[in-house]
Amino acid sequence: MSFRSIEQLLRRNSKTKISRNIVDGVHDQKEEQLVQSLRELLLASNQLPDKFDDYYVLLRFLRMRGFNILKAKEMFLNMLKWREDCSVDAIANDFKFEEYDAVKRCYPHGFHGVDRFGRPLYIERVGLVDLSKLVQVTSIDRYVKYHISEQEKTMSLRYPVCSLVAKRHIASTTAIFDVKGLGLNNFSKSAREMFAEIQKIDSNYYPETLNQLYIINAGTGFRALWKVLKAFMEARTLAKVQVLGTNYLNTVLKAVDPSNLPDFLGGTCTCPTGGCLLQDKGPWTDPEMVRASKEAFGKGQKSFNELTATIACESFTGCQEPSAKQVDSTSRKKRTLGMLLKDDQVGIDTGENTLRKQVDEQISDKIRELEHCAAQSKETLQTLICKQQELTGHIEQLRKILQDGVGADMK
Repeated sequence: MSFRSIEQLLRRNSKTKISRNIVDGVHDQKEEQLVQSLRELLLASNQLPDKFDDYYVLLRFLRMRGFNILKAKEMFLNMLKWREDCSVDAIANDFKFEEYDAVKRCYPHGFHGVDRFGRPLYIERVGLVDLSKLVQVTSIDRYVKYHISEQEKTMSLRYPVCSLVAKRHIASTTAIFDVKGLGLNNFSKSAREMFAEIQKIDSNYYPETLNQLYIINAGTGFRALWKVLKAFMEARTLAKVQVLGTNYLNTVLKAVDPSNLPDFLGGTCTCPTGGCLLQDKGPWTDPEMVRASKEAFGKGQKSFNELTATIACESFTGCQEPSAKQVDSTSRKKRTLGMLLKDDQVGIDTGENTLRKQVDEQISDKIRELEHCAAQSKETLQTLICKQQELTGHIEQLRKILQDGVGADMK
């Protein structure tokens, strides 16, 4: 899609009122520089497929790796290799989970509306899982493929539609896990293996897509289990988890409107035909919204980025469509306006210089951190030496008292 056709498409769809807040407002300047540096680094080695040449995709990997560009690049490339090895695109397009209804009945889970911000709301009733029946109707391998297909659907459909409805950029999910009755005794080896595999996939290949996880109805049995489960989770993910007991409702309702919360969790929703978790309830099931999403964003994250970047461009006075010189071969003639605004005359050499600067800054930060630790260690060491000297003096005094007492007894 050309930049001209994107502009025409936006004009045709002006009634949808797609505004700049869909791209989550003004980008943080430092984050934008880091995203640009990572992008240039990947382009320089021809390791950035069009599908993932997206500001928010690269930002997610940077955030997961603490904005360390080299670690983010390594994580990104590992994701690409995993997708190739596991044929993820084929799973997303062709995988059929015929046992869907049967799995839902022995493992109640699913998307159910949105939170107050407009993010998809995902719910699992983990405490009601019947693992013996689950392994009869499916296999761990097929369930993992089903999980991957749902993640792909969330990235390509649920987030774009939610972004349209909320009129802001949506790229994360709010989740509720009801663990009533779950503990070490009924969390088998097979369940642990499946949990570990899914957690690995989500953390390594779909990073920073969790907004908040509320674990509710957590009893003493689950809290013992939680100590084991935490070992499989990244620190950044753990920071987004709240473990709540039975008095969870007030906390959850701050994030979720009662109309989007099933009645069995304290909300007001009573979905017909099989219950709330069989419906895949959300704006992404509305044919009109799906059609509007496809018209606005096209297929995949790339066109979504192009559109939102174009909207951002139109909000700047004097911003014009890029010339042929600006659309260079390095990015396969598909560089987005959002990027071109920042690197009008920037080539690969400049990208490498920027990367070098970022690496130097990270090294300098580490030096300052170590110097601070060294100073603290020196201070602590001096305190210990003083303490040792005091203790030595006390010991000598006690020895002298002991010797004086022995001498007096002898007399």
